[in-house]
Amino acid sequence: MPLVQLQGISKSYTMGEVEIPALRDITLDIDKGNLVTFVGPSGSGKTTLLNIIGCMDKPTTGASYVDSTRTDTLNRKQAAQFRGEHLGFIFQSFNLIPVLSVFENVEYPLIMIKKQSVAARKEQVMRLLDAVGMTDQADKRPDQISGGQKQRVAVARALVTNPRMVLADEPTANLDKQTALNILKLMQDMRNEYGTTFIFSTHDPRIVEHADVIHGIEDGRLVDHTAFLEGGASNG
Repeated sequence: MPLVQLQGISKSYTMGEVEIPALRDITLDIDKGNLVTFVGPSGSGKTTLLNIIGCMDKPTTGASYVDSTRTDTLNRKQAAQFRGEHLGFIFQSFNLIPVLSVFENVEYPLIMIKKQSVAARKEQVMRLLDAVGMTDQADKRPDQISGGQKQRVAVARALVTNPRMVLADEPTANLDKQTALNILKLMQDMRNEYGTTFIFSTHDPRIVEHADVIHGIEDGRLVDHTAFLEGGASNG
């Protein structure tokens, strides 16, 4: 059975008396262990789709399933618990907690959902910080590190719970070439070792090149992706 099943997903937002469609009748399966990329122009619906798959938003119509759980019917508390137990997120804006150190930011999801000893948490956090090249910055706060370093911390935080699925909105947008390649290798290693599924919204050809499955989105609909790769998909 696919890890993700979307059945007739549509999403509209209301602005005043005007209804604005963001997604239109998306039906899609995503298999476990795949690295899946969504490409398309700005405002095409990529981020909205990630939010629905990640239980951050609900569709207007249609049904969404993750790991056999119907997620569009979960209430806010249930959705938060499901995200914490099964999903990891990498945001464009990093969403690091300013008052916590790099170590504490990565440790935070483990404290929230895992009943581990302090020693076990430390070992897991340091393993991920080492993988993203941030062990020497572990005691610094987010305002003391660069944008690229913040993105590395965000990646480590997303992976620290060994989630079934990681959703990433432009995960390499603030990274130099070598760091981006290192992050991609880390994700591939996670996929190979744990069967982690990665779902990206991106226009970065480095990610697209490593994807198992590529989907194009335009005007809220799934479309052939090749035009975006040939012409270069824009951010959004």
